[in-house]
Amino acid sequence: MDDQQNIELWDAYYPDGTLAGRDLVRGEKIPPGLRHVVVEVLVMHKDGTILLTQRDFGKPNYPGFWESSAGGSVLKGERAIDGAKRELLEETGISADDGLESLYYVVSDVSIYRGYLCVTDIPKDHVRLQQGETIAFRWVNKQEFREIFYSDQYVNGLRERLREFVEHDFQKELDCCSAGSHS
Repeated sequence: MDDQQNIELWDAYYPDGTLAGRDLVRGEKIPPGLRHVVVEVLVMHKDGTILLTQRDFGKPNYPGFWESSAGGSVLKGERAIDGAKRELLEETGISADDGLESLYYVVSDVSIYRGYLCVTDIPKDHVRLQQGETIAFRWVNKQEFREIFYSDQYVNGLRERLREFVEHDFQKELDCCSAGSHS
């Protein structure tokens, strides 16, 4: 296989989310002032339980930790929403046929994190884990989720990005201006 086929390319973005017109290569240092897009999908069953997955012990970051998202980097030419659907399917076997809701948009020093919510009614035993990514999964109620979420066994960066959603009882805040309360 040609080495060119093993290279993962990403679109470069400015911190404001606009395309920079440059390619980034996975594994190479991201130049100052540029970002790549990372998508994360939290899966909630229609019965209110939340999907937790345990990271593979071979992962360089947070091996064996629990997380509540399928996710990864958006590929060159791919829209964030399409990358989120692809990562969700690859890592859990769950298809987001009914769409995804936007949860958060967070800019860090090298990444733009786009968080999504997937609400599904798939049979709970139909989750399919991706080898090398995750080793176990559990569906947990909100109280069980909070216990793991606030423990030292949950991925810290993801906790920070999801904190507002969790602290608002897994509800997105309503847009302040959509209710017509301003005169």
